[in-house]
This record gives sequence, C-alpha cells and structure tokens, in this order.
Amino acid sequence: MLLFLGSYVVLSVLYGFYLHLSKNGTYAPDFITNLVAKQSRAVIQTFGYAAQVLPHPNQPSMKLFVEGRFLARIVEGCNAVSIIILFVSFIVAFAQGFKKTCLYLFAGVVIIYAINIVRIALLAIALYEFPEYQHILHGVVFPGIIYAMVFFLWIVWVRLLTPKHIQHE
Repeated sequence: MLLFLGSYVVLSVLYGFYLHLSKNGTYAPDFITNLVAKQSRAVIQTFGYAAQVLPHPNQPSMKLFVEGRFLARIVEGCNAVSIIILFVSFIVAFAQGFKKTCLYLFAGVVIIYAINIVRIALLAIALYEFPEYQHILHGVVFPGIIYAMVFFLWIVWVRLLTPKHIQHE
C-alpha cells in the first residue's frame, strides 16, 4: 500500500510540475492534451466525419468541432495521464521482476492511451449523432470505458502474478 501511495504521489507531483511548466507554452493547453485532441480529430476523420480542433481563446482547452458544430472542450483531464498514473502506481506496487513489470507497464500505458483516443473520438461522434444523450454519454458511458480498461489491465496483472498451482486449486 505504501509503495502504491508513494508512486502515486511522486508521479502526480511530477505531472503537476509538468502542467505548471506548460502554462503559456507553445501548445495549448499542454503538449499531451494538444496531441490527444489532434489524434482524436484524426480518428473522427477516419470514421468519415469532418473534424477540427482549435485552441480555446479563453480557457486551457482545445475546442472540438464535428461537421462544423462545436461539441466539446478537450481539457487536461481528457488526456488520460491521471488514469495512467493510477495504473502505473498499482503495477509498481505489485511489481514482479524488472523486465516483466516494465514490459507490462509499457503495454498497459500504450493500450490506455490508445483506448482513450478512440474513446474521445467515439464520444464526439455520439454527441454529434445523439446530443440528447450528452449527460449519460459524457458522465457515465465513456468514463466507464476507460476505468473498465484500467480495471481489466489490473486484473490481468494480478492473474499473471498468481502462481499457476494456486490458480487451478
């Protein structure tokens, strides 16, 4: 538990420092959120929708447009870094060998990041097609996707740690 909390605090402080350094930088609101917005736009376009992202002039966010309609702001909380920090902290707390842990961390972070991009793109398309369901889509369904993915990855990690003879008893 201490290793989890320690990892979580250290990574969160480092991320906070990164965000502080990103203020008034080249990329609005910060490099990672900017990149997530642009990659989400590309996925939306892959599904055949015209999409555009622009820095918000008054807020630390990117404005997301689908078919010319402003649908959402992509803010720092949308970039999945906080979720990734939570995931990494859990895996570090239950580390099992340096190589195995590092490989799983790398794979897990890539999976979470990629699922997050697809999640944002699908949310934007769903909001465009079904604006009347905005509250449930944004507040329940799509956050559930990313949290379920992290939970699944944790379960897989714990199962990998459990010795084979214990699993079959």
